[in-house]
Amino acid sequence: MTDTDVLVVGAGPVGLTLAAELRRHGVDCRIVDRLSDPQPHAKAIGIVPRTLEVWDTMGLVDRVLDEAVPHLGQIVYVDGKARPQVELTLPPEVPYPFATLPQCTTERLLTEHLARFGTGVERPVELQAVEVRPDAVQAVLAHPDGRTERLSARYVVGCDGAHSLVRKAAGLTFDGDALPELYMIGDVELDWELPAGYSMRSVNLDENGEMDDMLVCIPMGARRYWLSMLRPNNSQATPADPDTGTGTGTGTGTDTGARTTTTAATTENSPTTSDDTTLGSGSGKGPDLGQIQAVLDRLAPEVTTASSLRWSSAFRTSHRLVDRYRNGRLFVAGDAAHINPPIGGQGLNTGVQDAHNLAWKLALVVRGLAAEELLDTYHAERHPVAQEMVNRTVQHARNIRQVGSGPLNGGAQAEMMLWRQAQLLVSYPDSPLTAAQTENRTAEAGPAAGHRAPDCRGLISDLAAYPRRLFDLLRTPRHVLLLFAGPEHASGRGAEQLEACASAAQRAAHGLLDAYFITGADVPQDARPVGLRPSRVRDAAGEFHDAYSPQDGEAILIRPDVYVSGRFHPATPERVAEHLRHTFV
Repeated sequence: MTDTDVLVVGAGPVGLTLAAELRRHGVDCRIVDRLSDPQPHAKAIGIVPRTLEVWDTMGLVDRVLDEAVPHLGQIVYVDGKARPQVELTLPPEVPYPFATLPQCTTERLLTEHLARFGTGVERPVELQAVEVRPDAVQAVLAHPDGRTERLSARYVVGCDGAHSLVRKAAGLTFDGDALPELYMIGDVELDWELPAGYSMRSVNLDENGEMDDMLVCIPMGARRYWLSMLRPNNSQATPADPDTGTGTGTGTGTDTGARTTTTAATTENSPTTSDDTTLGSGSGKGPDLGQIQAVLDRLAPEVTTASSLRWSSAFRTSHRLVDRYRNGRLFVAGDAAHINPPIGGQGLNTGVQDAHNLAWKLALVVRGLAAEELLDTYHAERHPVAQEMVNRTVQHARNIRQVGSGPLNGGAQAEMMLWRQAQLLVSYPDSPLTAAQTENRTAEAGPAAGHRAPDCRGLISDLAAYPRRLFDLLRTPRHVLLLFAGPEHASGRGAEQLEACASAAQRAAHGLLDAYFITGADVPQDARPVGLRPSRVRDAAGEFHDAYSPQDGEAILIRPDVYVSGRFHPATPERVAEHLRHTFV
């Protein structure tokens, strides 16, 4: 017997996403964090379009959209002269843009979302030790009243950051290195008139054409900006932390600019303790308003005054990646598995998607509906994603002194980079859970197995006069089977064959599968499948056809994390059921 199915260690965005998804999938879990209260800092702020899609399927996105602000692009200056403006514009079929949201707000929204499942974060509760046994994990938890609790869990997931105790207990390596540049960041208000929704990047070059001064300002709404600046006196950097490769420092923040407090400040790749380095005239802390103002005076494109410093920090970037995401009953996700230069907001978003990938798999295994081997696909799918992300951000950081006009200006390569930054190109074509394709597919043929399932609009159901989105059908913890019925399969024997596919799939998935007929726009509205199930929606606007290029009689299976698991044409009950047996027992 165990006390809980899953113990989640760490209540940042990754741990909160994992706990909420476990509860949505019907799994018991506890989530603990060693801090008495959530940190009230902006920290990681970039939200990419794929993460908003994830939060959509979780049922959270409306709350996020109420509080996030769009990130429309970047205004670039080199030596005070304007360069071509970078636009973060995606095609209209992508439902969400780039956005910014302070991490403290992200954590609050996820905590409120988790509470709707009757689960709260236990604070301050610290994991002290882990002992893995054949049938469970014994965890020792320290409570604030001095009590020590021995907890038995079937699985433990470390979302406990770069210094992860769970990672150490699992015996995972965390190899990487530190980069030479030192940065300082600040959360302030600016009184300039730059266009709303645009970040600003201003650099100065030395006589060799290399960057020797830099300022990046990212909007967070209502004149509030997240500032990143090169840190003076780089030669006085502290040695890299032996565990994370991260330099250290403390942060300072003020709520009005008059009263100053000093707090521990941690970015997704940053300081956790104080150091002895200096920041120009500073004394080992994050920059104060005066130091920030000095950078603005040098590099801002117009005269502006910084005020209301909420938080600041000084840090050295590094990159590290675990060798494995899993060792038996222990898992890691987010910063416990990978850290990278904080460029493009990739770290937080990759961690959220780690959690989204793992949750549905853990749920099926805990409920006895899938074999233990399903959990190995977590590493198989997510480790290559983190490896690519770390390599890309490291390369970007190393090339940052080669300023140019920015990598996202014009051409096919720039468009590909934009989609990669949006994390819309993450895919699992080689996963054991991905059905092999029987034919070559091009981009025009719609998403292949292993690729992201795109949204589309204009679906009309029998019982609703208003159009629906495909994501409305995918907002479920179940697999979803889409059966495309053109003229040959909208009725009669063709429809019977598709109904048989739906029935076989639901049996193979132990009922954890929703099936839908999607009829083409060229199918008469009075044409109906033979039975009442599965439900029917009509592709009235033709957007499903444009996005997926389905063939008449094709079945498209979509996983709970909204990736295409397989495409089957012709769809037969045997083919669909056999593929589902790679997931379900």
